[in-house]
Amino acid sequence: MGEFASYPSLKGRTVFVTGGATGIGAAFVQAFNSQGGRVAFVDLNEAAGQGLAAELGAPVWFRRCDVTDPQALQAAIRDAAEALGPITVLINSVANDTRQVAAEVTPEVWRKTLAVNLDPAFIAATAVFPMMKTAGGGAIVNVSSINATTGHADLAAYSADKGAINALTKSLAHAWGADRIRVNALSPGWVITPRQTELWLTPQAEAEWTRLAALKDRIMPDDIARAALFLASDDSRMMTGQNLVVDAGRT
Repeated sequence: MGEFASYPSLKGRTVFVTGGATGIGAAFVQAFNSQGGRVAFVDLNEAAGQGLAAELGAPVWFRRCDVTDPQALQAAIRDAAEALGPITVLINSVANDTRQVAAEVTPEVWRKTLAVNLDPAFIAATAVFPMMKTAGGGAIVNVSSINATTGHADLAAYSADKGAINALTKSLAHAWGADRIRVNALSPGWVITPRQTELWLTPQAEAEWTRLAALKDRIMPDDIARAALFLASDDSRMMTGQNLVVDAGRT
């Protein structure tokens, strides 16, 4: 164990990742870079983003970007393509899973949550669509969550957003299939990132997760990144509109 697949079809492809500076997003950036991809990523955390880009070196491209600003996100995608070449892999990773008591979520908080967890996926997808169509195809991976189907008492907005991501994935897969643009969702379970460790990973919470999961090892960011590599590669060329669940058998 410990040796993983290489995907020759990803070598030289331009990959764009939203929310790529930390956590699962950073694992996506590292994984596609290791496959020889030309990786561009955006994040609001400038220090972490610059640090990761410097660690990986050229041709990794980074820009600080508030993805809730559609024009800024579109400009970042356009500039990344000018720097690295037309984008043919898009990983819609950015998300905010801050816990919220459902009855206390205001309309303003609801809209702000949608603006991070749902809107950027559509904005980014429509921005890369012309490039992928001209290139003869591409792959979009929308990061969803098992919370879209299991629900979570303190994640009403987040769970709703991820359910919408699944629906958007199906719709775009049918809209763009004739252009050989594949659109799939990737639904992680509880992935142990530094953010989770700092805010929500308690012995009690982990014990309950372990009780419900079939596989008892922790799910790590690299586990999700490896699934994304498969969905983006030509090995999955006849998969579209699907939701690949990586949750240790929790659902």
